[in-house]
Amino acid sequence: METSAHALLSRWETFYFLVGSSGAALTGLMFIVITLVMDTRLPRSLDTVNAFATPNVLHFAVVFLLSAVLTAPWQGDRSPAHVLGAIALAGVVYVLIVLRRMRRQDGYKPVLEDWTWHLLLPMAAYAMLFVGAAGLSHDQEWSLFLIGAVALLLLFIGIHNAWDTVTYMVLNRNDGLPDQEKPK
Repeated sequence: METSAHALLSRWETFYFLVGSSGAALTGLMFIVITLVMDTRLPRSLDTVNAFATPNVLHFAVVFLLSAVLTAPWQGDRSPAHVLGAIALAGVVYVLIVLRRMRRQDGYKPVLEDWTWHLLLPMAAYAMLFVGAAGLSHDQEWSLFLIGAVALLLLFIGIHNAWDTVTYMVLNRNDGLPDQEKPK
């Protein structure tokens, strides 16, 4: 027996409440990370921040948005799927913008790990979200597992990238100081 998207979504409310809350909290935490970066003497530029920090905020915000969309009291079964499809397409476009920003900035030379975590994994997540949205529009139960996996993947991407930023700052915090000011 086929189950409507509305019935499927109601069983996921707690999951999306928890994941969405995490996304919102981690978005706030990124403001603290950016504040800490600004208090260092590390070389930085708006291009570098836009390439490596802003995407984390966006991924966390998308997790929050996914959770809001999937727990809203929709009247029709197809509406949340269409919204998720639009979010997925916007995510793909944004990852391409991040690619351009990573290539344009000159404050940091990205390594393979950066290309993987800032481009490949987010692109895969947004592509998977599109597939999940298509499945949801056809009342496929597997689609909610895929969309849930996307939400978790975006959280993990943001957590990894924020941690990577913080550890880079800690390990290189004196690199921006003139030699006479560096601790001995």
